[in-house]
Amino acid sequence: MGTILIIGACGQIGTELTKKLRSIYGTDKVIASDVRKGDAEFVASGPFEVVNALDFNQVEETIEKYNVTDVYLMAALLSATAEKNPAFAWDLNMNSLFHVLNLAKAGKIQKIFWPSSIAVFGPTTPKQNTPQYTVMEPSTVYGISKQSGERWCEYYHNIYGVDVRSIRYPGLISWSTPPGGGTTDYAVDIYHKALENGEYTCFLSEETRLPMMYMDDAIRATVEIMQAPAEDIKIRSSYNLSAMDFTPKEITQAIQKHMPDFTISYEPDFRQKIADSWPQSIDDSSARQDWNWKHEFDLDAMTTDMLEHLSAKAE
Repeated sequence: MGTILIIGACGQIGTELTKKLRSIYGTDKVIASDVRKGDAEFVASGPFEVVNALDFNQVEETIEKYNVTDVYLMAALLSATAEKNPAFAWDLNMNSLFHVLNLAKAGKIQKIFWPSSIAVFGPTTPKQNTPQYTVMEPSTVYGISKQSGERWCEYYHNIYGVDVRSIRYPGLISWSTPPGGGTTDYAVDIYHKALENGEYTCFLSEETRLPMMYMDDAIRATVEIMQAPAEDIKIRSSYNLSAMDFTPKEITQAIQKHMPDFTISYEPDFRQKIADSWPQSIDDSSARQDWNWKHEFDLDAMTTDMLEHLSAKAE
């Protein structure tokens, strides 16, 4: 393996992924890039390039400069943000993928990771234990772009032999990076607000159940699918991935085990409609069978870890 390029490294997932990959392969083997420089400490922590994911020439030049073999394409406009700017969301989410797929087709890179999302599912999808193969009629720009991306990934693999791998992330929760404009981000913000002022106003209703995952598990899954032998990756569109599912009411109860005085109120906004169109729980048995995926964090373990890290960070 040559080097790894992470496109969109300053985002919620990209930041954590960069740190993890550098701990495994060495700092100089992992090139972080984004359309602009983010946190100064992060940018200074290893090789960093300003790269616009929509500029094919910039992407190609960076790949050639560092002898890149593996690309993790993390640049995207997330669900709630994408609804405010549909044309740009489609452009970024789709054309950045085409650039990388075409570079792989041309033999410039060997392996691609591209994240999909539970947003590929829609209101007609079975909501409980959503199967790997099922009805997919997404109702958001983000979901439409991710579903289209899945089809292109599978096409480029089947027709051109491109080694592209993908997982459908559920809602992701992290203590180290701020929310990034997703519908599931209430489950990040709620911990911050609990520690800051002991109360939180949620933009989803109390019984809105959604699939979720702690960032530690999501990063590990991302690394593991890329480390798996090619013959073990049976699905080249995107794998369902799951760890837990809960409602705002249930995450509140988990926090109250540590902070009994914490309170929550509810003011659902436009994100409620998005959440209502998504699954409530996910069947990820294909990932567990094909490349031995296992999650480690449940709601209580995640809550303990989140509050410990955020408390320490605030000191």
